[in-house]
Amino acid sequence: MAAHRARRWSLGGLLVLTAAALVTTLVIMTTTSGANRAEAAPAAASWSDDFDGAAGTAPDSSKWTLETGGSGNGNHELQYYTNSTSNASLDGEGHLVITARKNSDSGLQCWYGTCQYTSARLNTAKSFTQAYGHFEARIKIPRGQGIWPAFWMLGDDLGSAGWPNSGEIDIMENVGKEPGTVHGTLHGPGYSGAGGIGAGYTLPDGKAFADDFHTFAVDWKPDSIAWSVDGKVYETRTPADVNGNKWVYDHPFFMILNLAVGGDWPGSPDGNTSLPQTMVIDYVHVSASDSATTGGSGGGTSGKTGALKGIGGMCVDVAGASTANETPIQLHDCTGVAAQKWTLAGDGTVRALGKCLDVRGGGTAAGTPVQLYTCNGTKAQQWTHTSAKDLTNVGSDKCLDATGNSAADGTRLQIWTCSGTANQKWTLV
Repeated sequence: MAAHRARRWSLGGLLVLTAAALVTTLVIMTTTSGANRAEAAPAAASWSDDFDGAAGTAPDSSKWTLETGGSGNGNHELQYYTNSTSNASLDGEGHLVITARKNSDSGLQCWYGTCQYTSARLNTAKSFTQAYGHFEARIKIPRGQGIWPAFWMLGDDLGSAGWPNSGEIDIMENVGKEPGTVHGTLHGPGYSGAGGIGAGYTLPDGKAFADDFHTFAVDWKPDSIAWSVDGKVYETRTPADVNGNKWVYDHPFFMILNLAVGGDWPGSPDGNTSLPQTMVIDYVHVSASDSATTGGSGGGTSGKTGALKGIGGMCVDVAGASTANETPIQLHDCTGVAAQKWTLAGDGTVRALGKCLDVRGGGTAAGTPVQLYTCNGTKAQQWTHTSAKDLTNVGSDKCLDATGNSAADGTRLQIWTCSGTANQKWTLV
């Protein structure tokens, strides 16, 4: 696969990535008409944008944040991202159009001096995140040497975990020098940057992706991520593919659309590159799988993510925020850190920091402590969160319990015979 770009960036002031490298990807979904768009929409949409609106208006600010700046994103990109409708606007025909242009504003400064180009980059970090499901879009991508469209996702814990620990899912990216090929890639700890894990898809018969609209999608499950183009699956990756490194795709991610110009991977535009270039997005649709986690919050049922609050309003916490196997689980003041963000996944596991809530040694006796441990599919890691707010371990048929009925900071958690007491009640918020 092609070497991917490294980048440093900020999300419109929301998050700042401290890692020096970041690889981006773009998934864009477009159809040729509103009728086709309606027919293609997933049956159980959890989020969508069909880009309906008057020509020349900005994208919906309740769904998208426009990033700004000309830092080069750690990858020597040449564009300045603006929040202007000259770079991102609706066309009045049900499309979002992202336009890369030559810059005429001498006041726009980039990392190399006066910016040569302007473009746009949008994200859903403020408005929508989801773990698992079907993420699909259709787009007619731009063309030309040095032109680099992408649709991709980043973990919602980026601000606390940093990249690549937060994870990255590149649904589709294209560089102009490869007009017939798109790439889908995973980036995480130990497999970031050019070492990302993924594959490319090439159209048959020498066709170019810029010649027509195409559908790009991922189907994301707790134990696999599959990429497709026009409904054809071309690559599937599982935890076994990260070669012993951490599989960090167990928490909500947000989406990003962008059109870059230049950079270390695509190279700069040349004399044959025509500008402006447009990326025309007809829709972005997301549907939830049975194990999907949306919005970064939950109501105490399977498929949600949030803080697990128990007795005294204290939170279930990974001691010391350590990811080492056998790290104790405790009560701690709720602070919103990643060590207190738990996903009740559709496979029955309860996950934080990329690992599972586990009964030590697979024990079934009352008083056996719980811990953080590598997810392994055993019954010691299978849990049921009931409407009564009990968190019951399947292997032992016992409840998660705060030792000694205590709400003190640092109280260790264990399994105990279910009794309905306050120290066994857990609310996901």
